[in-house]
Amino acid sequence: MNYSKSIPALLEKNNPKVVNAWCSYDWANSVYNLTVTTAIFPVYYSAVTKEAFGSDMVSFWGMKISNTVLYSYAIAFSYLVIVFLSPILSGVADYSGKKKRFMQFFTYLGSAACLGLYFFRGEDIEYGITCSVLASIGYAGALVFYNAFLPEIVTPDRMDKVSAKGFSMGYIGSVIMLVINLIFITQHKLFGFTNELEPSRLAFLQVGIWWLAFAQIAFYFLKDRPTNQKITSDILGKGFNELSTVLKNVKKQAATPRFLTAFFFYSMGVQTVILLAPLFGESVIHLKSDKLIMTVLLLQIVAVIGSQLFAQVASRKGNKVALAICLCIWVCVCIGAFNLQTETQFFVLAGFLGLVLGGTQAISRSTYAKLIPADTTDLASYFSLYDVCEKLAIVIGTFSYGFINQITGNMRYSSLAMIVFFAIGLIFLLTTRLAHNQRLAGGR
Repeated sequence: MNYSKSIPALLEKNNPKVVNAWCSYDWANSVYNLTVTTAIFPVYYSAVTKEAFGSDMVSFWGMKISNTVLYSYAIAFSYLVIVFLSPILSGVADYSGKKKRFMQFFTYLGSAACLGLYFFRGEDIEYGITCSVLASIGYAGALVFYNAFLPEIVTPDRMDKVSAKGFSMGYIGSVIMLVINLIFITQHKLFGFTNELEPSRLAFLQVGIWWLAFAQIAFYFLKDRPTNQKITSDILGKGFNELSTVLKNVKKQAATPRFLTAFFFYSMGVQTVILLAPLFGESVIHLKSDKLIMTVLLLQIVAVIGSQLFAQVASRKGNKVALAICLCIWVCVCIGAFNLQTETQFFVLAGFLGLVLGGTQAISRSTYAKLIPADTTDLASYFSLYDVCEKLAIVIGTFSYGFINQITGNMRYSSLAMIVFFAIGLIFLLTTRLAHNQRLAGGR
């Protein structure tokens, strides 16, 4: 797209300081995904709402509803908001050249909402749900613009390694934060707390401060490229125009639509299995909460190894081979989950799950970045499509998992059904032409 005024120069590609600063944002925001979404807040939310309302049934704006159902709907709603909002905002960001500005907005929104969760006590459930929704929107919204910087800061031959490095830093940072929080929770009396819920609230403060503080490293080194286009009342229309242009370009490309289709289907399986693995361990294997948290830690640690391992596979054999291996292992994980009987088997399976989790996420992001035309200025809009695919996959995948569980009464069948998503994703992946370690002109 040609702009009427000059555009600042591109960021220097492969600059170690810029690359490390970009990766540091994974370190900053991943603590939210692990601590708030997965490990601590769901347990805290369940406990304080039961205590406040005397049972699992709560009153939300005068409506009686199960606390777990309400929480599930709230998270699904936050993802749907991003599905509809991010394409518009990313188009505006590309039009205005201010990706970092939007990334900052969502980061501050998410971290402030995490800080706000400290004041949630249970009876004020409307406040707690609002904060959790805003935190989720902030996390998911910032990722759209963060990911869009990847093809701007590194050359295609380094995208796999840099993407993997970002995920690795995120896994490591989130593990460190979770371990700190677990020490406060399990040894709460040593720190002057009367019960485990008080240090849980402290964890929300720690996450908010960590996210906000470490994000400043990326914000210092990443630079916007303002187009000097005025933000007027028709700016949303400009956003739609940007998105429309990207969609038209994608349709003309051979590889990008097929890869996004593959990514959409296998993400249904990946995201659903990850989100519901702790629940599976509790309901099917009857693991206690401390062992479930240890499982989450195991996943994160092994995912660091997996992201680096599959980055090497992608470098030597190509991204398609690396992702295909990951998806085959995912199928085996689902089959293994159906036949699980013991705690030991569950931990072994969690190890394999963590291995392919890191590889799948890192290589998927770098593969898509390579498919974006090298001369495009619509990076945020391109990555908004990627984000929309992932968020819709989460909504559909988790709904399918729950629906199958409801009609069968057994989560094992839900896990087994995820094989269908992985298989469809694998078929589309194998029919996608992907170049080896170079960006394809026009994504062909």
